[in-house]
Amino acid sequence: MSDGQVTPMRRSERKQIDPDLGIMAGQTLFAMQKELFATLSRQGHPHLKPRHGAVLAYLDEEGSRATDLSQQSGQHKQVIGTLVDELVELGYVRREPDPQDRRAKLVVPTPLGLDEMAQSDAIVAAIERRHAETLGEEVYAVFKQAFRQIANLQRTHPTQKLSTD
Repeated sequence: MSDGQVTPMRRSERKQIDPDLGIMAGQTLFAMQKELFATLSRQGHPHLKPRHGAVLAYLDEEGSRATDLSQQSGQHKQVIGTLVDELVELGYVRREPDPQDRRAKLVVPTPLGLDEMAQSDAIVAAIERRHAETLGEEVYAVFKQAFRQIANLQRTHPTQKLSTD
């Protein structure tokens, strides 16, 4: 412009140049999911989708209650129930009575589910090793500790009102 006015930067451009924590966390999550599930697909698990991670990422080898999976993943119990239904149909989990409380059900991994869990853990560990090698072990350890603290702070204050003064 010849009149001396500067065109303000578009929001989308600003977010690309200096992304906020939510954008960086989301980009990291989506990129990790893409790599994880593409690798799992090549390793014999082609029917799994990132949404199944809400169950599989938190599932214990001996089984987990759906309410615990819901709480750990941050997903509603109904969403977890739908995902468990899908995973039962795909052969990754089964429902069994909880020996601690026969009224409750456990979501228990099948041999296929246990294989996926082991492969998933190995893939994520390899991704983390790659980042640690790129940044340096010490820098990566400090980053993870700081990120863990931020995640914990955010989880403990999810509805904190922001001041608009």
